[in-house]
Amino acid sequence: MTKNVGNIERLMRILIGVGLIAIVFVGPKTLWGWIGLVPLLTGLVGWCPPYALLGIKTCKTKN
Repeated sequence: MTKNVGNIERLMRILIGVGLIAIVFVGPKTLWGWIGLVPLLTGLVGWCPPYALLGIKTCKTKN
C-alpha cells in the first residue's frame, strides 16, 4: 500500500474524523458520528481504498 493521500488532505481528514466522532459524545449524541472513523483512519494511514481503485493520487511523489 503506497500512500495516495497528500499531507494537507490527510490533515483535513483527521480533523473531520475527530469532529464527527466528537458528535457521539457531545451535541446530538447520535451514532452517525462513528462514520468519522473512516476519514480519521484514512488520514492517519495516508492511504484511501477508493483512490487506489480509481487511480487518484493527491500526494507528491519523489522521482
